[in-house]
Amino acid sequence: MDNWEVGAGQTGLVGKSEKHDRDHHFPAAFLSIDQHGLSTRSGLRVTWLDRWLTKKMMDVVGNPPVSISLWDHKEATTPVDDPIVTLLYRNRTALLKTILNPELYWGDLYCNGDVDLEGDLSTFMQIIYKGIAGKGKGNLLRQTLRWLGNRRTANSHDKAQENIHHHYDIGNDFYSLWLDSAVMQYTCAYFSEPEFTLEQAQIAKLHLICRKLQLQPGDTVVEAGCGWGGLALFMARNYGVNVRAYNISKEQVAYATNKAANEGLSELVEYVLDDYRNITGEYDAFISVGMLEHVGCADYPGLGMLIQRCLKPHGRGLIHTIGRNVARPMNPWIEHRIFPGAYPPTIKEMMEIFEAGELSVTDIENLRLHYTKTLEHWSERFEQNSNQVEQILDHRFVKAWRLYLAGSIAAFNGGKLQLFQVVFSHADNNLIPLSRASIYDATYDASANRDLKEETPIAAD
Repeated sequence: MDNWEVGAGQTGLVGKSEKHDRDHHFPAAFLSIDQHGLSTRSGLRVTWLDRWLTKKMMDVVGNPPVSISLWDHKEATTPVDDPIVTLLYRNRTALLKTILNPELYWGDLYCNGDVDLEGDLSTFMQIIYKGIAGKGKGNLLRQTLRWLGNRRTANSHDKAQENIHHHYDIGNDFYSLWLDSAVMQYTCAYFSEPEFTLEQAQIAKLHLICRKLQLQPGDTVVEAGCGWGGLALFMARNYGVNVRAYNISKEQVAYATNKAANEGLSELVEYVLDDYRNITGEYDAFISVGMLEHVGCADYPGLGMLIQRCLKPHGRGLIHTIGRNVARPMNPWIEHRIFPGAYPPTIKEMMEIFEAGELSVTDIENLRLHYTKTLEHWSERFEQNSNQVEQILDHRFVKAWRLYLAGSIAAFNGGKLQLFQVVFSHADNNLIPLSRASIYDATYDASANRDLKEETPIAAD
């Protein structure tokens, strides 16, 4: 259980009547682990070998304060005082799958009820991360299993459409239950003041982005991947710019277009249902928040050349993305069940964008701990509304997203994942700030309270 990823960009839930028809959410393999009945309840007797394997499994992760019982409901690990979590393995198959490839199988085992867990899920996962830290990439078998567990498909136009539909077109009702009600952002917020609410922190994030881009009234801005349109509307409303925003999620584009019309901002904001690769025209600013995770490293040079073509001579750009310090494949369970086609890059990998476009990086900031706080807010709200989610979908879906959010908290808090904001421009652009003072003007952060009152809360369609 390593290397969890969180959502990037902004998204979209199917109605109850549709849930069993959309196998891209929970295919048959998800519901039964596999097609050979391997997840059925085991009536087999617990043997000394089962208990020995359980203890060895805990040895591998540093013997954390965890209590594990097997299908005879007897504790199989060394007793500990106040365990962080208590696990119950209901059959031998679940135990063996965990030992064989926990990154691929454990999520399904948990969601199907083959493994029961009581306790703090995110704390448990972070302890597991720490337990395996320093063990390197593992042996050849582990590396091979990780490679096989990832589909590793290229993000062609058609594949990108399929991947976005899987995660972002689940339905606006679902995301409105636990995202902020001010600008509906499914990306990292900015807690410039620790006591900020989620709504205030998301507004502070949008101000931070606009300040980094030096936006001025009349500027033209192109956005690659616009989610529900909150950033585009915010830039137009608060900074007087003209925005063209590209997105391949039909639900999100329809939602954002309707929102712009209701706010009387249609003349300033245009939402385009199209792939970012088809961006045309020249702009004062290029912005991408939570989209790069879906691009794929092979397409980075093309993105860099596109940015070079569409930025005016004194244009500025910003990419906001989940990333990591060391390159590695996506967690296979997350890739299969939650976020197909996603890949958080390292800074080294991101440089393929800027080198190809002959662009100069002018600022890099890591907001990792801000994402931890964002996720904690999301997780709390998700739990508060889990009964409604279960009514729309089902119990397995709730457990999958609970695991996804908890694992993401652990990944960011433990340093497995990062959140990069990279600002860039043409190499010969000398109209760039000589200091970072304007970025962190405290008056802007304090204005989050005022802006929150002025924002119109987003209600689900």
